[in-house]
Amino acid sequence: MSEEEVRRAGVLRRVQADELTQVEASEMLGLSYRQLKRIYIGFRDYGARGLVHGNAGKPSNRAAPAKQRQRILALVRKHYSGAPGERFGPTLAAEHLEEDHGLKVDAETLRRWMLRAGLWTRERKRKPYRQRRARRPHFGELVQMDGSFEAWLEDRGPRGCLIHMVDDATSTSLATFADEETTWGVADTLRSWVREYGVPRALYVDWKTVYHHAPTARQQQEGIVPISQFGRMCQKLGIELIGANSPQAKGRVERGHGTHQDRLIKKMRLKRISTYEDANQFLADHYLAQHNAKYAVVAREPADYHLRLPPGLDLEQVFCLKEERIVSPDWVVQYGKRWLQLEREGQKVRIDRGATVVVREHRDGSLSIWWKRTKLRWHELEQRPRKAAPPPKRPMVRRWTPAADHPWRKRWSEGQKVQATTT
Repeated sequence: MSEEEVRRAGVLRRVQADELTQVEASEMLGLSYRQLKRIYIGFRDYGARGLVHGNAGKPSNRAAPAKQRQRILALVRKHYSGAPGERFGPTLAAEHLEEDHGLKVDAETLRRWMLRAGLWTRERKRKPYRQRRARRPHFGELVQMDGSFEAWLEDRGPRGCLIHMVDDATSTSLATFADEETTWGVADTLRSWVREYGVPRALYVDWKTVYHHAPTARQQQEGIVPISQFGRMCQKLGIELIGANSPQAKGRVERGHGTHQDRLIKKMRLKRISTYEDANQFLADHYLAQHNAKYAVVAREPADYHLRLPPGLDLEQVFCLKEERIVSPDWVVQYGKRWLQLEREGQKVRIDRGATVVVREHRDGSLSIWWKRTKLRWHELEQRPRKAAPPPKRPMVRRWTPAADHPWRKRWSEGQKVQATTT
């Protein structure tokens, strides 16, 4: 089952237990009411496996032949490609393919082919923000997230960053202190939210690199959307990352910064808190509960849109940094300035040289190496492995040359005569 099907199964179990209505479940999953009724019948009759489509993993019977696709893309690349402002769009290119070359192809099919071949890119067009946005109706439907840099400890400690999360429907807040607004900082705050309330449907963040990566020129040309480490964590949990184009767009968390910069600083001054470890403890034990009791409101709709964690999901494997690495000919994986030697004995699977493995760096600094879903055994080398020295060259042996009158230099018939006279 895919991750999306696992999430659907979790929501449908809540429908089966009368915790959610089918209308609420359809909104949580982003489906129409009619479609949810259809998949719920399969779930009710066959369980979670009823959510898997019968054609999953099978090639489409209506797919165009590979030769036809390659011929069409070659024509598009030759006649209708170019710079982003000059090249033809899929619809116009499909019209000219039919008019000029007699090849009829659906514009949507051609668009997918062109995207995959790097001949077309998606261009998002946003409308300007012009009116005040109403709160979302459900708790957990949208959570705003941002970092606030301030001298939170005044002259008792260094400047720090308060990473703040605010639910859009209820103004429920959760925050943690970090040195900077880094991947680990925002991941720790999101992990605290998931443990406290569940997995939200969407996060409203700004366009900082920690949340979104700007595409390179090659990625723009090929239509590739890069994903940050934090974005990958959200993707694993099924959380949508929405980028805000201005501070006013996520005004709820921005106004929360002002409240904390006034009240929180003064409260920590009274407590004489001088380290951010103590400040985080104060947030968890006292401040956040008092703040939510004072400022949180009741959502317009009673249903909680937070998703439950799938059974067996290890958060340690979600909130980690992942990097793909290639296994060297001597079964060594390089990660930064560290050299990790894979152990060939005792592995559950066989890893070939040149295979791609994933190195996961966890919050405590430990590493683990994975190939697909299998955890590999390894140990760290103290120094960089050196290439094996080439074998020594063999000394040259002088060949023996027979003399001019040696029998080997005579013809066979002459050799017989010589042998006869000697006998």
